[in-house]
Amino acid sequence: MRLPVILTVGEDGYFVAEVPVLPGCISQGKTREEALQNIREAAELCLESMGEEGWSLDREYTIEEVEISV
Repeated sequence: MRLPVILTVGEDGYFVAEVPVLPGCISQGKTREEALQNIREAAELCLESMGEEGWSLDREYTIEEVEISV
């Protein structure tokens, strides 16, 4: 399963990774690679606990970008 991941750099310099289709699924790492590995593990745990609680992930979603004026 492929999931979208948003990567940002926190104030402390760590990479913060979030899976927007899994509410609350956030992790971090000192490097981009470490953050991606950590979010992969976090996503697996989120999906496992969702299954135990009877929740399910919508299999269909689209990734779009919007342009805004700031």
